[in-house]
Amino acid sequence: MTSTPAERHPAQRSRVPLVIAIAVIGALVIAFFVFAGLYADWLWYEQLGFLNVLTTQWTAAAAMFGIGFFAMAIPVWVSIEVAFRWRPVYAKLSSQLDRYQQVIEPLRRLAMYGIPVVLGLFAGVATSANWKLALEWLNRTPAGVADPQFGLDVSFYLFELPFYRAVVAFASAIVLIALLAAVATSYLYGALRFNGREVRISRSARIQFATMAAVYLLIQAVSIWLDQYGTMATSTSTDLITGAGYTDVNAVIPGRAILAGIAALVAILFIVTAIIGRWRLPIVGTALLIVSAILIGGVYPWIVQRFQVEPSARTAESQFIERNIEATRAAYGVSDVVESPYKAHTDTAPGTLRNDAETTANIRILDPALVTDAFAQLEQIKQYYQFAPHLDVDRYTIDGKSQDTVIAVRELNQAGIGSSSNWVNDHIVYTHGYGVVAAYGNQRTVDGLPEFIEHGIPSTGDLGEFQPRVYFGEASPDYSIVGAPEGATPAELDYPSGTEENSQNAQFTYDGNGGPTLDGIFKKLVFAIKFQSEQILLSSDVNEKSQILYDRDPLTRVQKVAPYLTLDTDPYPAVVDGKIVWIVDGYTTSDQYPYSKVEQLSNAIADTYTPTPLFAVDDINYIRNSVKATVDAYTGEVTLYAWDDSDPILKTWQKIFPTTIQPMSEMSPELMSHVRYPSDLFKVQRAILGTYHVTDPGSWFQSDDAWITPPDPTQPSASAKLQPPYYLTMKVPGAETSAFTLYSTYIPQESGDNARSILTGYLAVNADAGSTPGTISPDYGKFTLLTLPKAETVPGPGQVQNNFNSDPTVSTELNLLSQGSTDVKKGNLLTLPVGGGLLYVQPVYIQSTGETSYPLLKKVLVAFGDKIAFESTLDAALDSIFGGDSGAQAGDNETPPDEGEEPGTEEPTTPTDNAALDAALRDAAAALKEREAAYAANDLVAAAEADEKLQDALERALAASGVTP
Repeated sequence: MTSTPAERHPAQRSRVPLVIAIAVIGALVIAFFVFAGLYADWLWYEQLGFLNVLTTQWTAAAAMFGIGFFAMAIPVWVSIEVAFRWRPVYAKLSSQLDRYQQVIEPLRRLAMYGIPVVLGLFAGVATSANWKLALEWLNRTPAGVADPQFGLDVSFYLFELPFYRAVVAFASAIVLIALLAAVATSYLYGALRFNGREVRISRSARIQFATMAAVYLLIQAVSIWLDQYGTMATSTSTDLITGAGYTDVNAVIPGRAILAGIAALVAILFIVTAIIGRWRLPIVGTALLIVSAILIGGVYPWIVQRFQVEPSARTAESQFIERNIEATRAAYGVSDVVESPYKAHTDTAPGTLRNDAETTANIRILDPALVTDAFAQLEQIKQYYQFAPHLDVDRYTIDGKSQDTVIAVRELNQAGIGSSSNWVNDHIVYTHGYGVVAAYGNQRTVDGLPEFIEHGIPSTGDLGEFQPRVYFGEASPDYSIVGAPEGATPAELDYPSGTEENSQNAQFTYDGNGGPTLDGIFKKLVFAIKFQSEQILLSSDVNEKSQILYDRDPLTRVQKVAPYLTLDTDPYPAVVDGKIVWIVDGYTTSDQYPYSKVEQLSNAIADTYTPTPLFAVDDINYIRNSVKATVDAYTGEVTLYAWDDSDPILKTWQKIFPTTIQPMSEMSPELMSHVRYPSDLFKVQRAILGTYHVTDPGSWFQSDDAWITPPDPTQPSASAKLQPPYYLTMKVPGAETSAFTLYSTYIPQESGDNARSILTGYLAVNADAGSTPGTISPDYGKFTLLTLPKAETVPGPGQVQNNFNSDPTVSTELNLLSQGSTDVKKGNLLTLPVGGGLLYVQPVYIQSTGETSYPLLKKVLVAFGDKIAFESTLDAALDSIFGGDSGAQAGDNETPPDEGEEPGTEEPTTPTDNAALDAALRDAAAALKEREAAYAANDLVAAAEADEKLQDALERALAASGVTP
C-alpha cells in the first residue's frame, strides 16, 4: 500500500506547531521587553512630573511614523498595482522574463503588499526621528527680525525652511522609489521592452511613467526654488562669509529661480507626453534642464566670481560682509559689545592699586583645578567618597560680605568599597554622598591649606542648615533602591560616625520622592528587566515602600525633560533655601540663522578644564541661554525657569510643552544670587568676538585685527589647550562697583614662528544676576571689551609665564622648593585690569610625591609691567612690586610665619602652661630669624635649611596644641 506524504514525514509535520509556538513565545518575550522599557520610562517621567514631555514625544513620533509609513507605502503599492493591472495581456516575453514570472507569480501577492510595507517601515522610522522638526513648524513663533535679502522673518529660516526642505526631500524619495517600482513591474510583465536599441513602452506604462516623472520634476522645481533661501545660512563659494555674497545675490539666487521655472516647464512637457505619446519634447526639455543647470547654476556664477568679484572683492563684498557682521553679533548675543581703549600703564609707584583695593581683596588665590587633592585628603573622610577633578567657583555672603568660594560636593565613590562590593552594598547600602565642602577663594591657612567655610561630616560652617545628603549628582551610581516602611531598620549607610565607644556608622532611610516606587511584583519585574538584575525581583530588601533612583546625573535629568536644549557642560552645586541644588544652564541653538557665522560648538568650548564634548548638533550659528534649570540633590526634582523669554525657539517649545517651564519670577532670592553667566556661552562668544569685534567691513576683510584665545600657559606647550575663562569678583574699568565677573584674554591670530603672545584684548562679562526674583540685574550679561594699544607691546599670559620661568630669583627659589621628593605646581594665571595696567597673579603650590600627598599653597607670583615678585603672600608680593605700598587690600589674609615684620614672628615673651608648645614656638621664632639672616646674606641654602627647621617647629606646635598637622 502506498503511504501519503504526511505519513512519510510525520516528524516534519509534528515540528510545525512547535516552531510556531516558539516563534509566538519569542515574539511575546520581545514585546514584553519593549513594553518594560516603555513602562519604566512612563513611571520615571510620571514621578518627576514631566509625563506630558514623554507623551508628547511618543504622540509626535507615532504620528510622524504613521505619516512616513503611509506616505511611502501607499504610493509604492499604487504604482505596482497600476503597472500590474494595466500590463499587456498578450505581451510577447523573452524566455528569461517568462522564467522570472514563473518564479515570482506564486509570491506576487506577497510582494505587492510586502515590498510597500517594508519600505513604509523604513520610511516611518526615518520620519519619526524628525518629530522635533514637525512640532517646531506647527508651533513656530515669529522672531520679529527680517533677513536683509528677502525680507522674511528669521523664524522662516529657523522653523519653516528646514521643514519644507525635509518634506520635499522625502517626497522626492517617495516618487523616485515608486517610479522605480513601476519600471520594474512594467519590465517584468512586458509593458516595457528592449529590442536592441529600440525601447517599446505600452500606452498605460507611458502614461504612468510620464505622470510620475512630471510629479518628480515639479518637486525638484520646488526644491530648487527653496535653495534660494538656503544661501542665507551657507558659506559662499569663497568661504569668506556665511550667507549670500555678491555672486550669490547676483548670479546664484536668480539662476535658481530660472532653473526652478525650467524644471516646472519640463514637468509640463512630461504631462503632454502622457497625453499625446511623444517622448521627444520631454527628452529635449530634460537635456535643456541639465545644460541650464551647468551653465546657469555653475558656469555663470564662476564667471561672476572670477571676473567681477575677485578683482574688486573688498568693494564688491563690503555690503554682504556688513550683513554678516551684524547678523553674527545679533545671533550670538554680542550686538551691544563696544570696544574700549585701555592703555596699560606699567608705573609701579606706591599706592597704585589704592583705587582697586576692592578688586585686589577678592583675588582668588585658590586654584579650583589644583586644590581637588587637598579637598580629598582633608575632607574625603572615607574611601567611598570623592570630589570632582575640577571644583566650582561660586560666591556666598559670609558675615554680610560676598566671598568668592571654591565649592565641591562630597559624592559617593563605590569603587572605594573595594572587596566589600556586592549587589546589596552597591545598590541598597551605599546610596548617596554627603554634604558640600567650601573654602574661601582668597584665603589659606598658615600651612597653605584651604580656609574652609563649610566642611566636615556632619557638615559645619557658615552656609547654614541644609539637607546634606546627595542622592543625585555627577558621580551617583547607576541605580539605588531606597526607602522602607516606617519603623523598619535603616539599611542605608548615611555617613561614618564611629567613635571609640560606638563603632557603628550612622544609618538612614530615604524619605524623599526621588524615583518610581517598587510597590508590586509587576514593577519589580519591569525594573529587573531594565537593569538586567534578578536581585530587584528576589531581594527581601526591596519592599512596597522602596523607590528606585536612576538617571541621577543632573545633565541627564534636565536633558530628558527638556530634549530641545543644549546643556552647559559644567553644572555646579549651590546651597540654596536649605538644600543642595545643581544649577544647569540650557541653550537653544540653531544653524539656520541667516548670514550668521557657523561655529563648531565643541571646539569653542574645549579648553584645559573642559575636554572636547560631544553634541548631537555641533555646528551652530545662533545661541541663547534661554533656560536655567535646577536639580535637587536629595529628591532629584527638576525645575526649569525661562531665562530669556524673548527667544523665539524657547517660545515655540513653550507652546509644545506648555506646563514644563516656570517663569523666572518663581526663582527664590537665594537661588537668583547663585545664578551666574554660563561659561560655555561665554567661550562661544569670545570665539566669535575674536573676529567680530571688528565692525568695519574693510578691516574685517583684511583680517588685520583678528584675535584668538591664548593657550593655557600653565600647560606643556605641545599639548596646551585654550586657557579657560575665570570667575572673579572685580571691578572692571568703567564700572562703578565690583561684581562677580567672568573674563578671558586675547592675543593676535597668528601662526607659525611669527606667533606672538602679546595682549590685544581683554573680555569680561558681568556674571551676577542679582537677588531680586523676576528681575535680572541690569548689569548682568554686560560685556566689557578692552583693547590694548597696537603701538605698544603688552605681554600676554604666555609671555608672562615665560618671564616667571626665566626670572633668576624665581627659578632659584623654585629649584629649592622642588628639591628632594617635592614637586612645584603652578596654578591658574589670572589677569586683572587694575591700577591702570594689567596685574598677573599666579599661586604656586608645593606637593610631596607620596601617594597621599596634596598640594600646599606656599607662594604667589605677581607681575605688573616688567616687575616680578615672588612672595609668601599676595600682600607681600604686591608691596614688593609697588615699593612697599601697593595700596591694595589683598584677600590673602593669612599671616604666614616667614614674614618677619608680621605679628607672630617674634619670640613669645609670655609662656603658656604647655611646655612642649612653648619650646616649639621658640624654635619657630629662632628659625624665622635664621631665615631672615640667610636671605639678607643671599644664602639660599641656609634659607632652605631654616625653612625645614621652621616646618618642623610648626608641626610640633600644632601637635602640642592638639591639632593634627
